[in-house]
Amino acid sequence: MRFTDTLPIPSAAALAHSAQLVERLQHKIHQHGGAISFYEFMQTALYEPGLGYYVAGLRKIGAEGDFVTAPEISPLFSHSIANQCAQLLTELPNSSILELGAGSGRMAAQILLRLEQLACLPEYYFILDLSPDLQARQRETLAADVPHLLSKVQWLNRLPTAPFQGVILANEVLDAMPVELFTVTDAGIATVQVVVQPEGFSFTTDDSQQAADIEKLLANDLVLPYTSEFNPALAAWIHSLADCLAAGALLLIDYGYERADYYQPERNQGTLVCHYQHRVHANPLIYPGLQDITASVDFTAVAEAGLAAGLDLAGYTTQAAFLLNCGLEDLFIAALQTNPQASYHLAQQIRTLSLPAEMGERFKVMALTKGFTPPLLGFRLGDRQHRL
Repeated sequence: MRFTDTLPIPSAAALAHSAQLVERLQHKIHQHGGAISFYEFMQTALYEPGLGYYVAGLRKIGAEGDFVTAPEISPLFSHSIANQCAQLLTELPNSSILELGAGSGRMAAQILLRLEQLACLPEYYFILDLSPDLQARQRETLAADVPHLLSKVQWLNRLPTAPFQGVILANEVLDAMPVELFTVTDAGIATVQVVVQPEGFSFTTDDSQQAADIEKLLANDLVLPYTSEFNPALAAWIHSLADCLAAGALLLIDYGYERADYYQPERNQGTLVCHYQHRVHANPLIYPGLQDITASVDFTAVAEAGLAAGLDLAGYTTQAAFLLNCGLEDLFIAALQTNPQASYHLAQQIRTLSLPAEMGERFKVMALTKGFTPPLLGFRLGDRQHRL
């Protein structure tokens, strides 16, 4: 992945697809008096039925897509997650796993294989994914990799209405939630809106109705102008997950920071980035429906939302520490013994997952629990709750 200002030109078919979403966005802007919030623009660009980036039939994950996630890098990531799941499944009878946004289905297959090896399979492995294309790909992956366990898997179109015991997994889900953009200038705090100009979509600003709430996030020594973002739907989302969990843990894995680091004065352009064919760039207004738009996670806000929803903060640490606590080293050694010819590739996988310059420090793991008090395996060493 590299940061660039030069992007590949989409195919004619892709541009035609994007043009439909552009028309839909223009209509929304017209209906709203000439401007919509960036939150609504991002929501539409990513999730508009049949057209949005995450719900349309575009290949997103892997070498032929726009980005690569940890389960695609190494099965050892998923096997480590499975070790943490096993602790909860063992102590909570008749428990299940719910994975949110399961991507290619690779992590689900790898977790099930590891749990089978541990004789600790869940009652069900639920998958909630809004994309029909990804659901089809997940079915293909699971049918190919774990056909004998396919009966354990159930696909959902909404969160379970009856609370269940077990684990809710969200790997790189929070970063895909729409955000509001705001700017701070000498004139005060303003939210960013999107308008239509002859040359395409562009930004404008409007006095923020949430200025007081935004001001509480920020340091006092900002160098203006300052731009950043926040997730307005976070609290409601966490609350909905808490409601469908009778007992167990919500495990969140994503790239992000504690609030003091997220809104530090030097981070004056925010964290919003776009991914298109393994290039990273900073313009979310181009190619609607064809590119990923993401923002880093404010993990302090996640912890606050969890506590407000009645959950307990059970752990917060780096991905590297979490994976090591969950037995990554032993899994690596076992994989080497099984396939010594793959030593170089296995070592590269471990480096990508755990080194600070790769995913090890930038990605964090947070656990929010309900009705489960034993210390969690993944946070035995290196817990960073004090930094929140």
